[in-house]
Amino acid sequence: MATQQNAFLSKAEDAADNVLRHTKYILPHLGRLCLISTFIEDGIRMWMQWGEQRDYIASTWSCGQFLASVFVFINMVGQIGACVGVLMRKQVPIMCGLLFFIISLQTIAYSILWDIKFLARNMALVGAVLLLLAESKSEARSLFAGVPQLEHNTPKSYLQLSGRVLLVLMFMTLLHFTLNPIDIIVDLFGLGCMICISIGFRARICATILVVGLVILNFSVNNFWAHSSIMNDFLKYDFFQVMSVIGGLLLMIEKGPGDLSYDAYKKSM
Repeated sequence: MATQQNAFLSKAEDAADNVLRHTKYILPHLGRLCLISTFIEDGIRMWMQWGEQRDYIASTWSCGQFLASVFVFINMVGQIGACVGVLMRKQVPIMCGLLFFIISLQTIAYSILWDIKFLARNMALVGAVLLLLAESKSEARSLFAGVPQLEHNTPKSYLQLSGRVLLVLMFMTLLHFTLNPIDIIVDLFGLGCMICISIGFRARICATILVVGLVILNFSVNNFWAHSSIMNDFLKYDFFQVMSVIGGLLLMIEKGPGDLSYDAYKKSM
């Protein structure tokens, strides 16, 4: 049984590698676009709902109209500017730092710290941006040309490890803790994929499965285009946050889980 399972997984990995070879020029661009989509949408939201966002911050924090307007302006310009920089591949580490700042600012301003679901999603966004930052970093060169490096614990490896661990938090917010047999099967299967991604075991296959599942779930549940008013805003927010996590998973599929993973450990044996 174990031999058959290993043979099946090996065939699945070969098929995934074959697909990856044919999409290697598209996947990183698609991943980056999906990843920053929530920041683009939120930047546009700040512009379209300037008055509403300003009044909410002003009333929540009693900071006055001017400081509230500064907050909205920073969010709008910071997110749009960082996204343009990421897409143009200009100063990506600085752009990622700006996105980290925006996530932290919004976590505090909108009291997300006290909402476990939204906090987990924000942490998943942090994980996606970490993977984007890892993708922008080139491997450090060895001090001695031609001498193989025995130490793989580079900053890039730690970024990839942190990114993929945080990324699975998004899927945790989608679990249904019910006694429905279908929900139980989906939850257990999703939980298994999350654990595998966290430790870097068959990470590309599991990430691919999650991408397919999240895309189907996102377009069927968060169909904001079919709603109006307040429901449209909530569903749109959820839709683009999930798209950002899908983007992070696509980058992980393209680059792999990194050196600090079970897959890399098995290859080194």
